[in-house]
Amino acid sequence: MASQHNPLARMFPGRHRQALDPEERNVLDKIESKLPIARDAADVADERSTYGQRLADKVAAVGGSWSFIIVFAIILFGWMLLNSDVLTHWGLAFDPYPFIFLNLMLSTVAAIQAPVIMMSQNRQSQKDRLAASLDYEVNLRTELEILRLHEKIDMAIAERLDRIEARLGLAAQNDGQPTP
Repeated sequence: MASQHNPLARMFPGRHRQALDPEERNVLDKIESKLPIARDAADVADERSTYGQRLADKVAAVGGSWSFIIVFAIILFGWMLLNSDVLTHWGLAFDPYPFIFLNLMLSTVAAIQAPVIMMSQNRQSQKDRLAASLDYEVNLRTELEILRLHEKIDMAIAERLDRIEARLGLAAQNDGQPTP
């Protein structure tokens, strides 16, 4: 297998196959096996993600949406309205102004939501790094394939020039001799 990689591995000057990065070795393996290298970074990240990471992404998606902000604002406004006017009228307000229980709930939600959103952001950073790595592999394969095509074209041109040169040499030899 290493001998089959040598023509491609020499495109990495001064580096043996063992000294190549995992991405570079993966590219060489895919070229050898004639398999495509392009993969969707989101699919690869989803395959590698844990349940907790997927849950953090969903919580961040909900918590960072306009619908959450609107619903949360309606709930807060309703809570304050109920406890300041409606329930106070009958003496049933369970969290009268200054809304200490509401404040406690908001602090708790913020204390839980912030780390979950940070987990999701860290996961997004990992996805971005993975996407960059996959892009590098695709770009590297493309570059190696272009270099191989250049070599093939250069060899074809050299062979054609050799044939033309050989014909010209035969023609020059035949100029001095009568043709049969």
